[in-house]
Parts: sequence; C-alpha cells; structure tokens
Amino acid sequence: MTTTFVWTVTSMSTLPSPTPDYVVNVQYNVTGTDTSTPPNVASVQGSATFPVSTTQTTFIPYASLTQAEVLGWIQAEPNVTVNTEACVQGQINSMVTPPISPTVTPLPWATA
Repeated sequence: MTTTFVWTVTSMSTLPSPTPDYVVNVQYNVTGTDTSTPPNVASVQGSATFPVSTTQTTFIPYASLTQAEVLGWIQAEPNVTVNTEACVQGQINSMVTPPISPTVTPLPWATA
C-alpha cells in the first residue's frame, strides 16, 4: 500500500520589519491518502517559526511568495518531512490494522 502526502499552507503570520510582511510563522496541514479501496485518509497540522534575520540580504516580497517556496522553508528543517509524514502514516496504519487495547479483567481470586 502506497501513501500520497499533500502539504498545504493554511496561514502565515508576518512582522513589518526587517521588510514589510516578513514571514515569522507558517501554519500548515499534511494529508496522507493510501491506495486502498476505499482510501484511508489522515492528516496533521503543524506550525513552523522563522526567526527574524538581520543578516539576510535578499527577501521575496510577500505578494510574490508561492506555496511551494514556503513549503520548501518548512521541509528544509531537519526531520520535519520524515517525522510529519510518519505521523500521518501511523494514523493510516491504525485505520488499516486497529490497535488492540487491553481490557481490565477481574482478579481471579476476587469473589463476586
């Protein structure tokens, strides 16, 4: 079974400096859909924070940003893609093979 992951930016927060609309936080959603019939679908929401850089010399104007560009910032962080997609895959795996929960069983020496 193969899972396809779709990353979507849901919102961004900005500051007015060091350049107008400087992005400091991005909210995103990752949805996974497997190839079963019917497909199993799971998703997680995440947040990425970007510190203000006083050394950065080039800025992309906010109006020129693309979702692909912003997702690239998020996915460039160590282990974000692997961990996020593993979380979604774990949810799908639990749908395919639900975990078995233990039940509290009366003590055998207890009288009713």
